[in-house]
Amino acid sequence: MTETDLGMLPAYALAALLRKGDITALEATKAAIARAEAANPTLNAVVSLETDEALAAAEKADQARRSPHFQGGPLFGVPLAHKDMFNRTGRIASWGAKIRATAPASQDATVIARLRDAGAVQFASLNMAEFAFGITGHNYHIGHCRNPHDPARITGGSSSGSAAAVAAGIVPFALGSDTGGSIRVPASCCGIAGIRPTWGLISRSGAMPLAPSLDTIGPLARDVADLALVLSVLAGADPADATAHAPAADYRAAVAETPEGLRIGVDRTLWESIDPEIARLLDQALSVLLDAGAVEVSVTIPDLLELDRYAQLLQFGEASAFHAKWMRDRPEDYSDQVRARLQDGYAVSAVDYIQGLRARPLILNDWLTGPFDRADVLFLPSLGRGIPTLAETDVGGGEAMTKTIASLLRFTRPLSYLGLPCMALPTGKDANGMPNGFQLLGKPYAETTLLRLGGAYQARVGVPAPRLTGPLK
Repeated sequence: MTETDLGMLPAYALAALLRKGDITALEATKAAIARAEAANPTLNAVVSLETDEALAAAEKADQARRSPHFQGGPLFGVPLAHKDMFNRTGRIASWGAKIRATAPASQDATVIARLRDAGAVQFASLNMAEFAFGITGHNYHIGHCRNPHDPARITGGSSSGSAAAVAAGIVPFALGSDTGGSIRVPASCCGIAGIRPTWGLISRSGAMPLAPSLDTIGPLARDVADLALVLSVLAGADPADATAHAPAADYRAAVAETPEGLRIGVDRTLWESIDPEIARLLDQALSVLLDAGAVEVSVTIPDLLELDRYAQLLQFGEASAFHAKWMRDRPEDYSDQVRARLQDGYAVSAVDYIQGLRARPLILNDWLTGPFDRADVLFLPSLGRGIPTLAETDVGGGEAMTKTIASLLRFTRPLSYLGLPCMALPTGKDANGMPNGFQLLGKPYAETTLLRLGGAYQARVGVPAPRLTGPLK
């Protein structure tokens, strides 16, 4: 198979070929490295390419496969790359920043260890917004990541490299993190799928924190079935993370289940204030789900501005506390935008922060007894606007920054406060040839419900093909 052919495959299909021996892990890894080398001059999605280590790991996998006692894991031999915010033994993650850890990690992050135990081969680390505290994909330390559909436009952030690498076919899926929209926004900007799992479903041990009350780790993928595969590998309790807890669920089986009768709650008054062309794309996407057997029910979505205010209290308060020492000692080593956002966090009072924590279970109950009383999932825009350019969103750290970030996080950051599972799926393309996206918000630990709908949607609209396998002209 050619490099391009391999880049078309989802992880579950590639792993099946590798386990059977139809291709070798060495061939698959070399092909992934070649795709990264071809695309990266345009996209700047990869920040470190680990060729020697990855090829050695692939050769070791091939040797293991020749053993008579071989039992390949669900990701056996699959070459992957992830957002550069996870500890890996003997390495210092970039965190997308000038400031970083002062010593190599002594052990892997739990998610990295679980992927490795499932058989995956990591060959690169991916670009990200500085300290995961940016939503556009700009990075003033290691260079801006660029959108495979149009390099002049943003990828979304902070999981910028993950979205670009997946959309371009460098990898079938990549890990990202989502505190206020950092999986869902880049997935929608780059025309792929992504899931922010229920808070606590996946361990965050060994991951760089931003705001632990909101932080989640999850995958971005072209194929919804790969999202399910990753959840099946990563979900579950972890002694190293007391917040990690997950009920048993068959995520992979859910993708093939019919969504017949599932109630999708829609508040169409939300669509009145978004770009009309995006509203048209949302209507088309919703129609696909209804044609698959789901049922639309009218709901009233509670005030998103109130949720956003509470989300910001937690996000800014916790992020600014984590960065307090560096902000005192090395403020010049932050970009203007991140430094300005962290400075804003020092205006969050202890009283307001505690109110933000205390209000969360009450507000969550209002949602569960309100719109979720009539619906199994809620349908919302991801962005509600077209994908802007890098130039348009290169706004520094002033008032324009606040407006730009608010416009991109309008529908994602408020939902983060609830801690509920949320899947982003791609719409059709707008008049500029750019993708967009919508969100399906579920009840606690209802990832299987989201995957049922995602699988049915994808079965009708198709899996997005890799956008780029070589430099764009």
